Amino acid sequence: MQIILMEKVANLGQLGDVVNVKNGYARNFLIPQGKAKRATTANMAEFEVRRAEIMAADQAKLADAQARGEKLAGLTVQISQKAGVDGRLFGSVTNADIATALAAAGFDIDKSQVRTDHLKNVGDHTVSIAVHTDVVVDITVSVLGEH
Repeated sequence: MQIILMEKVANLGQLGDVVNVKNGYARNFLIPQGKAKRATTANMAEFEVRRAEIMAADQAKLADAQARGEKLAGLTVQISQKAGVDGRLFGSVTNADIATALAAAGFDIDKSQVRTDHLKNVGDHTVSIAVHTDVVVDITVSVLGEH
């Protein structure tokens, strides 16, 4: 299916690109989330008319994401989990746990923006947060063990 990208999508293209994707990806993910529209002649004409407005809105989102990224950069978040004597956790610290800890610290981060594997040991871990497709910052997650 041919679609017009309404924002930058990682590994797919930039704002305004017309790309071919599988039908299910477009129908179930890109179009419902507002990331793309079908590449019909009417939609393409509407996009060309509104191009400057859409570009300005995209630049505003990027500037907001950069400001949020500067506040997040270098932040340390502490999370307590049950751990054994050797420092291994009985469970793991997931993306949702990190997002919840960031929300408690006053940052509105979704769990899908957290880029890490599950943390299974006590200690300090560097975790990447993708505030925007172009803005990725690193924070430190300090996992504390409870006995």
